[in-house]
Amino acid sequence: KVEEVLTDGRRIITFRNGTKKEISADKRMTTISFFNGDVKKIMPDQRVIYYYADAQTTHTAYPDGLEVLQFPNNQIEKHYPDGTQEIVFPDHTVKCLYSDGFKETFFPDGTVVKVKKNGDKIVAFSNGQKEIHTLQFKRREYPDGTVKTVYCNGRQETKYSTGRVRIKDEEGNIILDKK
Repeated sequence: KVEEVLTDGRRIITFRNGTKKEISADKRMTTISFFNGDVKKIMPDQRVIYYYADAQTTHTAYPDGLEVLQFPNNQIEKHYPDGTQEIVFPDHTVKCLYSDGFKETFFPDGTVVKVKKNGDKIVAFSNGQKEIHTLQFKRREYPDGTVKTVYCNGRQETKYSTGRVRIKDEEGNIILDKK
């Protein structure tokens, strides 16, 4: 290795494989430029910023345990110390994955999808409608109070806001239509 001390106090160490390590004059910042194009910076505030040249991805690790990944397509992922992850996609959709298995996705149009650990899903649409998906049924709730449920066996039940109830069997035949 070759070590240079510059007039401004910086030290540059060049290794045989082409890797260079630069240490600031105050020794508070270190930059390592690897032979493959990767760059690692250790900042004065103890952040570690690693740039992966091949993937064009930046990984920043904060002293409190937060890790942030920035991808070339503008996707950003935040990994929190408690296991929570937040992903912001290029279209501004935000997905949150919690350590207990719960997931939430916020779409730009205002739709919110929540998925429980057991797989039950609630979709809240910006127009006020809501869908609930479980292993037993799929249900759509409308702002006027109408509720349509399709059970896993194919049976359909519609309860209208007027009080009318219509039930269809798995083949779609009406078996009850109470007005």
